[in-house]
Amino acid sequence: MNVIDVLNERGFIEATTHDDELREYIDSQEPVTCYIGFDPTASSLHVGSLVPIMSLAHMQRAGHRPIALVGGGTGLVGDPSGKTEMRKLLTIEDIEENASGLRAQLSRFIDFDKNALLLNNADWLASLQYIPFLRDIGRHFSVNRMIKAESYKVRLDSEEGLSFIEFNYMLLQAYDFLKLFDSQGCRLQMGGSDQWGNIVAGIELIRRTRNVTAFGITFPLVTTSSGAKMGKTAKGAVWLDPERTSPYDYYQFWINTDDRDVRRFLNLFTFLPIDETKVAKSLTDREMNNAKAVLAFETTRLVHGVDAAKKAHLAAANMFGARVIPEDLMPSSGIPRRPVSGEGTMPSSVIGEKEIKQGIAAFKLFYSTGLAASGSAARRLILQGGAYINDARVQAPEYMVSLSDVHNGGLILRAGKKKYHKIEISR
Repeated sequence: MNVIDVLNERGFIEATTHDDELREYIDSQEPVTCYIGFDPTASSLHVGSLVPIMSLAHMQRAGHRPIALVGGGTGLVGDPSGKTEMRKLLTIEDIEENASGLRAQLSRFIDFDKNALLLNNADWLASLQYIPFLRDIGRHFSVNRMIKAESYKVRLDSEEGLSFIEFNYMLLQAYDFLKLFDSQGCRLQMGGSDQWGNIVAGIELIRRTRNVTAFGITFPLVTTSSGAKMGKTAKGAVWLDPERTSPYDYYQFWINTDDRDVRRFLNLFTFLPIDETKVAKSLTDREMNNAKAVLAFETTRLVHGVDAAKKAHLAAANMFGARVIPEDLMPSSGIPRRPVSGEGTMPSSVIGEKEIKQGIAAFKLFYSTGLAASGSAARRLILQGGAYINDARVQAPEYMVSLSDVHNGGLILRAGKKKYHKIEISR
């Protein structure tokens, strides 16, 4: 199966250049070399970077050669794409530290010991001589065409405008493509939809200087069904670095996926066969929760490893109750199918929706569930900062717990570090 069909079927592709020629090229060349650039603007990638990362992984699985290009050189300039104001300029030391973190995370998905390459464009951009670069590369670019690119138009219309250093970014990225064509035979660049203008500029530069057709693929900006940007939560970005977003919190991010997004996210963010993920379009509510557990386990396994995924799965079972995942639900997944000893043993009780709607004082909940020996002990617990509801610290004994506090159909009360109680809300 042509890898273009695989990427299309799983929802990766928004647009391609030279559609028919690209398909013929991939069919006729083994392996095809492709690349994606990653800006080292932080020491960690986040969930928003997963689509390009997974696309490179699919290319490698199809027998092709992916190149992950760390923008050590372009990172010193700053990509204006998708930004209404100039990015903060980073030092060389910042770039090198961030690039090291990216390398470790990309290695989770791409095998650099096999046929993949991890390169840094600082190796050729940092030593560029300005005048020769303008004569050899700059002369092939039309300013009139450049300012029509969407990434530049947005900035030109913004209050801050577009700085001259950022205006050079398109030339530098195009030069990257040319450099990788010359040194690695790379004829395919992929990237987010905001990179279309930069990718086309590189394709045109290769055509003008080498008389060869190169190709481009762009990915859609992934948003949730509610319209929110993928990977953003009330706490901020969801990082791939376990020091920034713990494996448990990462697991919970995926567990909380909107039902309407589950099948799409299984196709984009896991390697489960597509004939298994299609079941997610026709599940009951209970079955959908099992599918979300599979999604959470598989995405956590890819980023943090199987041990961390199992620990997150067990912690979720202890917090919210164990799940029995049917053997025939996406059988390729490595998720534990049966609860193990100690899973799902959290004490629980039931409160009617009408009662919680009227509001219940927090100290009464902690006393009535046995997390405190008396009402006064519950008050002391709260005043000393040891009482939590759904991981949020209770600020006052008289705080009225209501429907606005309910999450996933219930409340998780915690006293101190280890005592839990689950309250289910019945209608």
